[in-house]
Amino acid sequence: MSADERLHVVAPGDRDIVMSRTFNAPANLVFDALTTPHLLTRWYGARGWSLVACTVDLHVGGRYRFVSRGPDDAELAQSGTYREIERPSRLVFTEVFDDQSYPGETLIAHDLTELADTTTLTSTLHYSSPEAREIVLRYPMTRGVGQSFDRLDAVLTELAHAQEKQS
Repeated sequence: MSADERLHVVAPGDRDIVMSRTFNAPANLVFDALTTPHLLTRWYGARGWSLVACTVDLHVGGRYRFVSRGPDDAELAQSGTYREIERPSRLVFTEVFDDQSYPGETLIAHDLTELADTTTLTSTLHYSSPEAREIVLRYPMTRGVGQSFDRLDAVLTELAHAQEKQS
C-alpha cells in the first residue's frame, strides 16, 4: 500500500481540505510527535526534505517556526500561532509560509482519536479563500504529506516499542 493510499484526502465545501490517517500508536505519542522539536526533525517533510530548524512554544498564543531543506538546498519556511491545545486530542494553529504562493493564513486543526492503541489523525486545513484552497489542491500535497506521514509512522513505531519495553 502506497503512502497515498493510507492517507485519505477530501475537499469539502470551498475552503477546506481534510486529511486523515491511522497510526499504530496511542494518541499521546502522536501528539508528542506533532509538537516536540526533536521528534518533528525526525519525520517532518516529504522524501528528500528535512526539517533543519524547528522552534515550538507550545501554549495558546505561542508560536512555532519550521525551516525545511530539500533538493538543491531549496528552503521552505513556515510559522504560525497555536490557538487551541488539548493534549492529546486536539491541536489548532495558524500557518503561513515565508514565500507563500497563495493568499492568506491557513487555520489547521489536528484531531486525534484513539481506539485500542491506534490513533486516527484528522487534519482539517481551512484556507482564507476558495482561490487559496484551489491553488493548494494543484500541488502534489497528497504525495508529500503521505511520505511525511510514512516517516512519522516509523518514528511512532519506534516510540511505541520503547514505551512497551518500559511498561
